[in-house]
Amino acid sequence: MSGRIFGKQLNAFQIIIGGFGAIILLGAGLLMLPFSSPTGRWTGVEDALFTATSAVCVTGLVVRDTATCWSLFGQSVILMLIQIGGLGIATVTALIATVSGRKIGLLQRNMLQESISAHQVGGILKLTWFICKVALAAELLGALLMLPTFLSLYGRSGAWMALFHSVSAFCNAGFDVMGAHTGPFSSLTAFSDRVGVVLPVILLIVTGGIGFLTWDDMARHGFRFRRYRMQSKVILTVTAVLVLLPAAVFFFGDFAGFGLKERALAALFQAVTPRTAGFNTVDLGNLTSEGRAMTVVLMLVGGAPGSTAGGVKTTTLAVLLANAAAVARRRKAPRLFNRRIDEDTVKCASTLLMLYLFLAFLGAFVISAKEGLPFEACLFETASAIGTVGLSLGITPILGLLSRGVLMGLMFFGRVGALTLLFATFNSAGAPAAQYPLGQINVG
Repeated sequence: MSGRIFGKQLNAFQIIIGGFGAIILLGAGLLMLPFSSPTGRWTGVEDALFTATSAVCVTGLVVRDTATCWSLFGQSVILMLIQIGGLGIATVTALIATVSGRKIGLLQRNMLQESISAHQVGGILKLTWFICKVALAAELLGALLMLPTFLSLYGRSGAWMALFHSVSAFCNAGFDVMGAHTGPFSSLTAFSDRVGVVLPVILLIVTGGIGFLTWDDMARHGFRFRRYRMQSKVILTVTAVLVLLPAAVFFFGDFAGFGLKERALAALFQAVTPRTAGFNTVDLGNLTSEGRAMTVVLMLVGGAPGSTAGGVKTTTLAVLLANAAAVARRRKAPRLFNRRIDEDTVKCASTLLMLYLFLAFLGAFVISAKEGLPFEACLFETASAIGTVGLSLGITPILGLLSRGVLMGLMFFGRVGALTLLFATFNSAGAPAAQYPLGQINVG
């Protein structure tokens, strides 16, 4: 990979964006083929492009039911796109290059570093192999755990269903192939009380969403939490809080009318799936306004950097909360686990939150105005898109071309990452030495 186009040298950020775009177009082309349709007919470019974008961006928003509107070949293409999108273009490219005996240059190593949010280039190939091994092991284990339930219900086709849902869950994609058995767009609602499906999916979602570097810490240090990187400590702490607290709220609120077993499983699943898997075991239309609002917040937060999840990331939330605490206590810098947070990190976190909120609300406003739908429902869809979640209140399949374009743009933005897009667009050589005079302005 030379990193040049039309004679211009591209940076790692621009190559990552171009790679995602190329895979989306390739996937859309494959999904348009008659082989991808159960009817043997060509699929329209709009549906194929939307599905490919959702798969590569591991979102799960769909305009066609995956089980009934795509053939086994089409479903296999979708699963391949999910796997590539979940691990990252740079990771998959490096893996193929290494297997084929090609040398990995400095540009490719920089791409890997940015793709998996590593702190240094050194040892990046070893870490990449570790990521691929963990991903494969987790997906196979998840499929084996779900296999007995699916085999008992659906016979030999249950093996494909177990594998598909395992990969989709680990990659935080939210695509399902249940439509032929439990109704189109039904997700996992037929398994709300099935421990053999619900718990493996929850574990896969969390495993994929805590980040590649966190896996490395856990493999190196086991349960010796104090030896983990500060980032891993923050990720695990925030993840635990964002699972347990919402689960308690859902348990005593939205699902109070369920039986104890189903209530506990539904509450835990609903706390985990918005970050950012997209499966659902209950009808989201029956959630209270408070439950939907909490789901939107969880979708925007997402998972960890360098993971299969999207959103502004758990570390971003932790940095902003630590900065708020520092302001309240009049400290010069925020702290996390007895470590000072750099000022540039705080700036990046603030920028990320502003961009995600602005684009989610702008997209909801455009869709609401264009389609004549309630703003709250549109905000749920746009938050799901930009957070690469895939949860839906059922309005995505009925949207027009412009609204679908808005969702595709948000999905791409959410998967590639706001900072990647900014750094690719504004390829600055560095900050100027001279500075403007200091100005005084009051806030708050």
